[in-house]
Amino acid sequence: MKKSKKERQELLRETIKITPFITDEELAEKFSVSVQTIRLDRLELSIPELRERIKSVAETKLDDVKALPIEEVIGEIIDLQLDESAISILDIKEEHVFSRNKIARGHHVFAQANSLAVAIINDELALTAKANIRFSRTVRVGERIIAKARVRETGSERTVVEVNSYVEKELVFNGEFTMYRSTQDTKEGS
Repeated sequence: MKKSKKERQELLRETIKITPFITDEELAEKFSVSVQTIRLDRLELSIPELRERIKSVAETKLDDVKALPIEEVIGEIIDLQLDESAISILDIKEEHVFSRNKIARGHHVFAQANSLAVAIINDELALTAKANIRFSRTVRVGERIIAKARVRETGSERTVVEVNSYVEKELVFNGEFTMYRSTQDTKEGS
């Protein structure tokens, strides 16, 4: 049964509230309408496009990255709580894939996770001392990787960061990064 415009728009508003990083294409598929219909609905409801929603979330939830310049982070950090957790998004484009099969080169997937593990450290110096990683499935051009990092344990000079990367809800990469840090600062002690 086809929903009325009003019902669809209300569901659209709720869906975006729950999953702010959903694309117009994914919404169009979910509601069985065209991408143009979704864009018009968003305009009527004053809901910004995906890029603006990402910026809005990032502005409200980001601590300042200390261990590396923000432009050196692979992917776009959308949430960062130093020495606790972080999330980044990487859209896989043509420059990230092998031309013959459109599969993402593994070093891009690894680099997103590794740079997020560095960024989460509340220290001026953070280096990867050891990484235990596993790729679960290939990632293709056009897919979006959401990497989620969390600090599992902190010692005097080492911090263990777990990073799980997903395409939609499917795990595509996971890693445990042992990070060297020069000091043992926490958010409260900085």
